Amino acid sequence: MPPVRSAPVLRTERLVLEAHRTDDLADCTAMWSDPQVVRYVGGTPAGAEEVWARMLRYAGLWAVLGYGFWAVREKDTGRFVGEVGLADFRRDLTPPLGPVPEVGWALAPWAHGQGLATEAVRAALGWGDEALEAPATACLIDPHNAASIRVAEKCGFRLRTEALYRGHATLVFGRMPSRGD
Repeated sequence: MPPVRSAPVLRTERLVLEAHRTDDLADCTAMWSDPQVVRYVGGTPAGAEEVWARMLRYAGLWAVLGYGFWAVREKDTGRFVGEVGLADFRRDLTPPLGPVPEVGWALAPWAHGQGLATEAVRAALGWGDEALEAPATACLIDPHNAASIRVAEKCGFRLRTEALYRGHATLVFGRMPSRGD
């Protein structure tokens, strides 16, 4: 299957996953500048300049790799929920992650605890399982991030190993694709 060059629109019961738009900058900046959101993701709140670069990186993932991150919105209201997607960040990880897409997600604080992350991650993984020929997917989670560990496990990820990333311990979870073969 040829790579997708822009994010397809995915719909779930409560969510719409679609490409980031320039007018997402304010919502994305509000999310990535919130200490609660970044607590387990580097720990440093991000400003608009850094978030803009992140959004451009997301568009570049789709253009270069044929997969990437989606902006997640409530289906009924259009309210920004967060971001979910697949990436190859070529992280300097010990031991290395290997040639598998890495799944990631972040939600605005108001959306925590409602099952929205699980719903969005399942949608992204379902698309990836069908569209990509990846042998597996992985995700990296801070050992103290119990909520994300629960999301990963609900989505079929299992703990593979502990690794070092930027001098900090991180858990590496793996998942085999579920294809309708």
